[in-house]
Amino acid sequence: MRAFATWIDRLNEGIGRAVAWLALVMALTQFAVVVARYVFNLGNTAVQESIWYMHGILFMVGAGYTLLHNGHVRVDILYREASDRRRAMVDLFGCMVFLLPVAGLTLYYSWSYVIDSWRVLEGSTEIAGLPGIFLLKTVIWAFASLVGLQGVSMALRAGLYLAGASDGYRPGLRGEGERS
Repeated sequence: MRAFATWIDRLNEGIGRAVAWLALVMALTQFAVVVARYVFNLGNTAVQESIWYMHGILFMVGAGYTLLHNGHVRVDILYREASDRRRAMVDLFGCMVFLLPVAGLTLYYSWSYVIDSWRVLEGSTEIAGLPGIFLLKTVIWAFASLVGLQGVSMALRAGLYLAGASDGYRPGLRGEGERS
């Protein structure tokens, strides 16, 4: 079980590091759009839409990485001062009752939405826009899958700790309560 959790962590770490480069590409593209529009009076709908695509991909695909690094917002009032055992119990409960069901429901309820988009190869509503809206909608599945997998990793690590198979509790790559 520990090996599977480690595999999930490495998967989200690799994907997160790769998709992080989109932030730089997105910023440079946005800069170019602003310069083109206000200096040269030029506009390009497809390039502007590509910024939306990059933004969506960055945040949706990077959500599992953020969860791995304990970067999601959580109410730390009680959690921060809690013992490792209590943190493990909270994480296990949160994963099993909230995170995994929401990831599953996201996959379930987005299924026909994404499939219907693929059926017609849905494109932009703008004439000069990007033709790949169906590809962007598929990112919903990547989001739910990667966050769900990371939830499985967290639940496995919490369960192993609570079962006494682990010395210390660390649900992610950084220690809980650490903020960079």
